[in-house]
Amino acid sequence: MSGLGEFEYIRSKLAPLTDGAPGAAGLRDDGAIVELGPGEQLAVTADTLIEGRHFLKGEDPAIATRRALRTNLSDLAAMGAKPFGYTASIVWPKDDYEARATGFVEGLKADQDIFGIRLIGGDTTSANAPWTLSIAAFGRIPTGQSLRRGRAQAGDLLAVTGTLGDAGLGLDHLTGDWPTQNQAYIEFVLQRFRLPQPRIAVGLAARGGANAAIDISDGLLSEAHHLARESGLQAQIDLEAMPLSAAASGWLAEQADPTAARLDLATRGDDYELLFAVPEDTSDLLVTRCKRFGVPLTFIGRLTDNGLSGALQVLSEGKRLKPSRLGFTQF
Repeated sequence: MSGLGEFEYIRSKLAPLTDGAPGAAGLRDDGAIVELGPGEQLAVTADTLIEGRHFLKGEDPAIATRRALRTNLSDLAAMGAKPFGYTASIVWPKDDYEARATGFVEGLKADQDIFGIRLIGGDTTSANAPWTLSIAAFGRIPTGQSLRRGRAQAGDLLAVTGTLGDAGLGLDHLTGDWPTQNQAYIEFVLQRFRLPQPRIAVGLAARGGANAAIDISDGLLSEAHHLARESGLQAQIDLEAMPLSAAASGWLAEQADPTAARLDLATRGDDYELLFAVPEDTSDLLVTRCKRFGVPLTFIGRLTDNGLSGALQVLSEGKRLKPSRLGFTQF
């Protein structure tokens, strides 16, 4: 660690981010003590992002940091939790600490202001290794109102927020795999890849309107499989119903095999939209609540109970497909 040094960096740069956060103790203790009031539950999630693995080498440090924080907030949104704080643990590369340290704080500060959250702890170290960001986020949920992925019921409709496949196309453009010249498309997909929008307000509004939820971090098919497995059900997905942006539709029009292309978009990671299991009798209610926040909700399938827990049927124009993969995997 060079420059300010680890503890001076914590005291002068990170500790001010805890202002107004009860229990943080200015990052002077081993951990935070957070008490929730009667009738509230604590939601906790954690994610680790590694340079060159989860974001490109040379990415703006502030953008990479905001991306790391937002992926955790997306998990809280899927649980129906209202975020209030987070911890950040960082492995700094020994040869390039100074270039990242300022951007790291700037990124956290920007999103703290947007999402109304505060830093409450963490750790820093350095190594001859890629830059690694590990975030844990915390949120409040009224007792009994969480949207756990294992609470879906047979007959529930499957619905997704927003559009899918955009972040994957943003990565394709950055790596040269989609050399489009359409500037509107480029700006849109790059924003979707670099700065996902956690659907916190929608997650809160879904309490009482959805039985279960999961965020789409590893691809639509992968998350549908997880939700169905945890609920002991089978998921059926109609690829033709999958919502696409203008950019994704433009990309699709360029592909020789539209069905294979749609399947590709359904297995892309990093969308961070929400996938809900919704009872039919509350489906209109949830659509109305999503519209309140300017977020479209699209129904793309259904959950059934046929004794095949976690089974996934993928249909296109009435024909059943056999995907070679369901989504992004870490290993």
